[in-house]
Amino acid sequence: MLHTRNQERDEVRLGDIVLRNRLVTSSSLLGYGVANAPLVPYGMSPVSLFVPLSEFGAVTTRTLTVEPREGHFSTRDDYRLTELPGLLRRYGRVLRGVDGGWINAFGWCNVGIDAYLRDYHPRTRDQRTIISLGGFSAAEFVTLVDRVNAAVPAGEIAAVEFNVSCHNVNFDFSTILQDVLDEAVPRSNHPVILKLSPDYDYLRNARQAARAGVSALTAINTVKALRLDPRTGEPFLSNRYGGLSGRAIKPIGLRVVSELRESGVTLPIIATGGIRTVADCREYFWAGADAVSLGSAVWLASYPGYALAPLRALHVRRVLRAVRRLSPQPRVSVPSH
Repeated sequence: MLHTRNQERDEVRLGDIVLRNRLVTSSSLLGYGVANAPLVPYGMSPVSLFVPLSEFGAVTTRTLTVEPREGHFSTRDDYRLTELPGLLRRYGRVLRGVDGGWINAFGWCNVGIDAYLRDYHPRTRDQRTIISLGGFSAAEFVTLVDRVNAAVPAGEIAAVEFNVSCHNVNFDFSTILQDVLDEAVPRSNHPVILKLSPDYDYLRNARQAARAGVSALTAINTVKALRLDPRTGEPFLSNRYGGLSGRAIKPIGLRVVSELRESGVTLPIIATGGIRTVADCREYFWAGADAVSLGSAVWLASYPGYALAPLRALHVRRVLRAVRRLSPQPRVSVPSH
């Protein structure tokens, strides 16, 4: 069993990774865990204003790159109220609600690793943090790891997560994955999590990760998707293709987690994809996950729907309390054929 619990400190250990409990937050949805202005709290979701982030097993940051990156949106989080209409229009080109979920094309917009470590990380030390890192070469991942090593003492964060599976940056990560694992993983003073995509060869990637000394897997990243305006044929998103998340991808996430276990992968798995309720968490635990992550299915809503943010936050708190009480589910054995 990869999951152990420290009863005295109420912690959960997934191999080398220590979490406060088995419920974490997914990358990007809560920004950097803290914001500079109340108009854009934490990240994209006002729901987060009413939920104590320090009580989660860990909070995963927005994916950070070596240099600041606008992506398809903006690095700013200091919008004034008068700028809100323009902000919402821009959001409409990088984030859209679709049947059963959300499709986004933010494209790794972020302030850069140095600004994060200087301006944001010191204000989130009450949280357990997973720092998400993204790059287009092994050299960039090495630089990112070195910057985190220099600024963050070993044990101060839960892990770093290597995002080598994002569809919004128009790059084939399969061309660099092995080099990233070979060069960047051994340099990290912190446990490394590899984020898997269902659109790549995730079974092969998981085996590569295990051989390279990766501590855990995140399964899954968003699913590459497309929506067109039925009146004009124009894509909803500025990048044409985007990443589909939310309830629609839960069966895919469950399949990937189950197939990883069926294939003999023993690394701890943090599952994400359409998780909204305690029942969703239980399904993922039965499929073979060791921890679960709340993403867009919880944190995002239609803009009028955010008026109910306090009620949605109560629901999140209930899920958090329930997952803390859950015992690890035994994995369902797969019949041989």
